[in-house]
Amino acid sequence: MVVAAVGPASAEGCAFEPQGEGRVAAIIDARSFRLEDGREVLLAGIEPAGTERTKNISALSAIVIGREVTLSGRDDAPDRYGRQPAFVFLASSQTPVQAQLLAQGAALVSGAVTDKECASALAAAETAGREAKAGIWADSSAIKNAESPGDILTGIGRFMVVEGKVLSVRQAGATTYLNFGRNWTRDFAVTIPRRVLSAFEAAGIVLKSFENQRIRVRGWVESRTGPRIEALHVGQIEVLGGN
Repeated sequence: MVVAAVGPASAEGCAFEPQGEGRVAAIIDARSFRLEDGREVLLAGIEPAGTERTKNISALSAIVIGREVTLSGRDDAPDRYGRQPAFVFLASSQTPVQAQLLAQGAALVSGAVTDKECASALAAAETAGREAKAGIWADSSAIKNAESPGDILTGIGRFMVVEGKVLSVRQAGATTYLNFGRNWTRDFAVTIPRRVLSAFEAAGIVLKSFENQRIRVRGWVESRTGPRIEALHVGQIEVLGGN
């Protein structure tokens, strides 16, 4: 969500409709696991943190392996890989596993969660991890500087967090560009496709208002002449302030 600051949130913010339960039999990767009955579960609302895959897998394993868990979500439809996206809770806890990983700096908020209470709970957990310099946040370069496009380009194909001042907002065809530099062939930019503009409008956000604002944006880094992050969800962008 686009906010100036993140406040405290209820640990129960991500408790949606029940989607079943089971015992965790194996870890697949840093944000998915397999239950004893064969179901594969994807932790919703988070993305991989940094490049230390083994550490992040170990963090998830330490929390859930061999444990009874309950699943919740708005929809139990599997993703294209057959995994069930869900918010996951240990049997004795009201705090989602996602929040535990975020507080350890072993994951990043995806920005894709539209429920305000849940998004706030996840953001608060990530903030706690960042303030404690846990996991990925122990590295001072965990948040990339929008004025250093070369540094961002080293993260092609990775989920990253970038901060900087938006110098201009321009529309070209079906895409709106938040430009952080004056050289469009080299500098970093955030792209927002026309098909998602209604979500920003519904949130009361005028894209032109980002001009001259410092923002924090998160997403998958691509190279289209310069480094780019495509914002498909309002929650990928956080306003930090003006000059």
